[in-house]
Amino acid sequence: MIRKLDLDGVVMKPVTISVDDVAISAEEGEPIAAVLLRVPPFTARATPVSGAPRAPFCMMGVCFECLVEIDGETSTRSCLARARHGMSVRRQAARPDPLRNMGV
Repeated sequence: MIRKLDLDGVVMKPVTISVDDVAISAEEGEPIAAVLLRVPPFTARATPVSGAPRAPFCMMGVCFECLVEIDGETSTRSCLARARHGMSVRRQAARPDPLRNMGV
């Protein structure tokens, strides 16, 4: 039997997250970018100027190609965010409004 372990050697347990309002099975602690790479359309965002699709690339928080909205927080690097039960993830299709969460 093959069991996936986290970095501490603990067996990873399944959780359910929402990606664009669709329930997706993931493993607790799995990078959200890894989940996006197996869920069509396999992208994280669209560029604000041309709308070209972008997918996770560096997987270590340097390139910013994996920006998504997580639980209402825009421009979150999905490669650094870890899956937890009930998390809501949305692909970013446009440039987020920087004043959105400031009550302006």
